[in-house]
Amino acid sequence: MGRPVIGIIGNGHLINNEYLVQGAGHMNIQAVAQVSDGVPLVVPTDPDLVSVAELMDVCDGFLFTGGRPNVHPEEYGEDPTEAHGAFDRGRDRVALELIRACVDRGQPIFGICRGFQEVNVAMGGSLYPEIRDLPGRDNHRMPPDGTLEEKFALRHEVSFTEGGPFHRLMGAPRVMTNTLHGQGIKLPGPRVVIDGHAPDGTPEAIYIADAPGFTLSVQWHPEWNAAADPVSRPLFVAFGDACRAWSAGALRKAG
Repeated sequence: MGRPVIGIIGNGHLINNEYLVQGAGHMNIQAVAQVSDGVPLVVPTDPDLVSVAELMDVCDGFLFTGGRPNVHPEEYGEDPTEAHGAFDRGRDRVALELIRACVDRGQPIFGICRGFQEVNVAMGGSLYPEIRDLPGRDNHRMPPDGTLEEKFALRHEVSFTEGGPFHRLMGAPRVMTNTLHGQGIKLPGPRVVIDGHAPDGTPEAIYIADAPGFTLSVQWHPEWNAAADPVSRPLFVAFGDACRAWSAGALRKAG
C-alpha cells in the first residue's frame, strides 16, 4: 500500500501585489512527507475550483495550516473590526465546510494555529480578535524581530488534561511550545473539548467529542522542527497513522 494522500489547506497570496498564487509553507509540506509519511497535496482554497466532496475523495486526511488571514467574524456571528486583521473568504468557504464533513465522516483532520481556530468556528465556536488585549493574557504573537529560530523558539508551557488524548500522546502532562498567534478561542463549540491551556488560560489544544476519527488540533506551530521536536513529532506521527488507517479502510471497501 502506498503512502496516504494528505491535503494541506493552502492560502492565497499576492506576489508583487498583483499575481495571485495558492500555496503552503514548506515546513508543513516537509512535516507531512517526512514525519506523517504521507504524500503532501497542496489544496487551493477557492470554492469555484474545488468542491468538498471531490477533496474528500482524493485525500485521506487534511492538515489545516496557519495563515496570515483570520477567519471572518461573520462565520461566528460577530461584526468585523480592525483588530480582526485580514480575511480570506475563499479559505473560509472551503475549510469550514470541509472540517464539518470530515468530522461527520471520520476522516482525519489536524488543525494548526488558524486551522485550530477554524475547527472551533466550524463546530459552532467563536474567537477573540486579539488575545493580548484581554486582562491577564500574554502576548502570543510572533516576535517582530529575530531569525526564524528565534521566532519559533519555545516560549511557554501547555498543560494537558490528566489522562486526556494529548497527555496520552505526549506521555507528559506539560510540554513547551512556540506561540505565534493573535487570535484565540473565545467560546468553544458545543462538541469542542479544550484539552490544553497556556499558563494565562489561553486554549492551546482541542479535539472533537464523540468524533469517529482523528480531530486533534493545536494553537501553536508543530510544523517547526517537526522531525526532531519531542512535542511536534508525536502529533504528526499520530496524524499520519490515522490517515493510513483511513486509506486502508477505503481500499478494503473499494475491493
